[in-house]
Amino acid sequence: MASFLPVCCYLRQQTTMKLFLDWSGYQNAGMGDAYADIPKNGGDFAKAVAVCIGSRQCEQTGKGVMCPSFKISGKPMLSPGGRVRLLKTALNTADDKVLFDPELAEAMSLCVSCKGCKRECENEVDMALIKAEYLAQRRQADGLPLRHTLWAHLPKLLNQPLTRKLVILRNRYARLARISERLLGIAASAPLPVPFEYGSKEQPIAENASSAESISSAQEVVLFVDTFNLHFNPDVAEAATNLLNAAGYTVRIAGLDENQTTPLCCGRTYFNNGMIDRARSEAGRLLQALQPHIDAGRWIVGLEPSCILSLRDEYLKLGLGEPATKLAERVLLLEEFIAREQTSKRWPLAFKTDGERVLVHGHCHQKAVGAMKAMRKVLKTVDGLDFELIESSCCGMAGHFGLESEHYADSQAMAELALFPALRAEAQAAIVANGFSCQQQITNGGFGKPKHIAEILYAAVATHQESL
Repeated sequence: MASFLPVCCYLRQQTTMKLFLDWSGYQNAGMGDAYADIPKNGGDFAKAVAVCIGSRQCEQTGKGVMCPSFKISGKPMLSPGGRVRLLKTALNTADDKVLFDPELAEAMSLCVSCKGCKRECENEVDMALIKAEYLAQRRQADGLPLRHTLWAHLPKLLNQPLTRKLVILRNRYARLARISERLLGIAASAPLPVPFEYGSKEQPIAENASSAESISSAQEVVLFVDTFNLHFNPDVAEAATNLLNAAGYTVRIAGLDENQTTPLCCGRTYFNNGMIDRARSEAGRLLQALQPHIDAGRWIVGLEPSCILSLRDEYLKLGLGEPATKLAERVLLLEEFIAREQTSKRWPLAFKTDGERVLVHGHCHQKAVGAMKAMRKVLKTVDGLDFELIESSCCGMAGHFGLESEHYADSQAMAELALFPALRAEAQAAIVANGFSCQQQITNGGFGKPKHIAEILYAAVATHQESL
């Protein structure tokens, strides 16, 4: 019973409920609306929950991202609206076990934080953010299970050479995979991604050597090399650097801190596992490193949607003040930056392929913020490229969701909604997916490793130059 006491204290009085995220944007939500039905406890967090109007738009099985868990189950309680109903019940009671209700716990655990509801719900219910606060409340009350501790500290673990060796052994021997499933709940059927092996004296991503003294800041960009591309896909960061260099930009790398020892991280893994204070700390470290570039008016360009879009979304909810707002205004995905430069007639490179057929799977967060428009716009400028955007919901990997034994079947069911059938239908087509978890789901599904748009575009530059 002692482990429930913190939650009991939070829920008894709205004024004493500690909120981990900044919900002040919802301060006036429901004002004057007799049907808002705002819960008694939870302050502005409760108002964020109450923006749902119960239209059941989220209980659809057709096109769109929202809501993957409802689409595979048909259960109303596994839709954003269903989760809202459960959360309202929780926040309307002083029961000290309310956040531990099994039905609520199941509903929240099956939310993959795709952000589809934020875009497709008419009232923009932000269930991904609501889940982050819910997890923080749960972790505060009952601690962090070992498996989630490992997921959260992944950026630190990837800096240890032993991690790569353990992953290789686990993937190689089925018995070890089964042991890890029993002990940690990591699905034995799901291969884990193997970290890249850097040489002992090799810099993960080298700083561009070009002198910036005679180059204006308009010709400089900062490439933020996130944890996943740094440790799993360094070829992507290299392709992006070479592409931007070829276009005449001086590239500054934001992947290491000023001591060149600890890689910078957006804090996404901490945020997704309820460790909001640690996520805020990582965000502060990244903000400090990027501040000189922001002050100089440079664009921050990124590769991994879940990381780079955190800087435009989740950072604004961490209570980081004006620096976070200014950062959000200077952050773009690579394809967004290129599309912007093309529109402004500043992009000098032409792209060409030899009639390649490509299927493009967008990361859920790209879809949620409308960033797939930039993806389509840039790919249309590649001469000879025959591409198609797959109309699909979440791939099912969703960070670590698809690696968890109790969620593995659900993860596969989400992939089978549209993504896997589309890939099977055109087995010879190349695949583009910018999200690392999407790449892993597709690779584990037996479709080969997808490419990042940076790799496609850099190869298309070379092909064009060869054709001249």
